[in-house]
Amino acid sequence: MSELITVMQRYELKYLLTAEQTELLIGRLNGHMQLDQYGRTSIASLYYDTPDHRLIRQSLEKPPFKEKMRLRSYGLATQDSPVYLELKRKAYGLVYKRRVQTTLSQVDQFFAQHSSISGGQIDREITYFRDYYTELDPACLIIYDREAYYEPNGDLRLTIDFNPRYRMEELNLTTSMEGQLLLPEGHTILEVKVQNALPLWLSAALAEYRVYKNNFSKYGEAYKRQLKYGAMKR
Repeated sequence: MSELITVMQRYELKYLLTAEQTELLIGRLNGHMQLDQYGRTSIASLYYDTPDHRLIRQSLEKPPFKEKMRLRSYGLATQDSPVYLELKRKAYGLVYKRRVQTTLSQVDQFFAQHSSISGGQIDREITYFRDYYTELDPACLIIYDREAYYEPNGDLRLTIDFNPRYRMEELNLTTSMEGQLLLPEGHTILEVKVQNALPLWLSAALAEYRVYKNNFSKYGEAYKRQLKYGAMKR
C-alpha cells in the first residue's frame, strides 16, 4: 500500500455556469491563475452508501455536518493503477478531506475482508467510517472532465467540470467513462477552493457574469433523478 496520504481543509464554493459564462470566466483568469500541468482530465468518483442510501438522504437534508466516502480514479483504472479512497466531511461550510492512495484490489480487501488501508490516523478514520455504516456498497458513479487552475504563490484553487455525468449500473472504475448528463449540454460546474475569502478580482468577475453560488451535489442530483425516473438500482 502506498503511504501517500493527503489531508485537506478548505472552503469549497460551487456555481453552475452556462457555456457562455464558462468561456467568459476562463478568459478572466488570464493574469491571475494558471491551468495545471494535466490540462483537462477525466475523473471518475465511485460513491459508497448504505442499502437504504442513508448517506445521500442525510446530505440532501443540508445538515450542518455531513460526510461521504468515495473512490476516485483519473481516467480508467486497472487493478494495479493508483486510485484514491477519500473520506470527505463538511461542517458549517468548511470541508475536510482525508484520502489515501491505494489500488482496486486493496480496496476490495478493505471492504470484503475488513482489512486496514495504511495504518495511522487517516486509516483509523476511514476504517471507523466503514465499520460505523457497516453495509457500504458502490451506489453511484460520477464522471466529469475537469480543468484545474491554481494561483501562483497563493492558496486559491479553481476547477471547472465539463460534461458532468453519472450512472447507476456498471459501478466500477474500469469499464468506461460513459454516463448520463447531469446538466444541459455545455453547462459546467465551477468549484472555488480557498482557505480564506475570495479575491476581489474573482468576486467582481462572478458578479459581472451573474454567476451565483449553488449547493449543487453531483451524487445528490443523480439520486434525485433516479427517484424521479425509477427505483434505485443496486
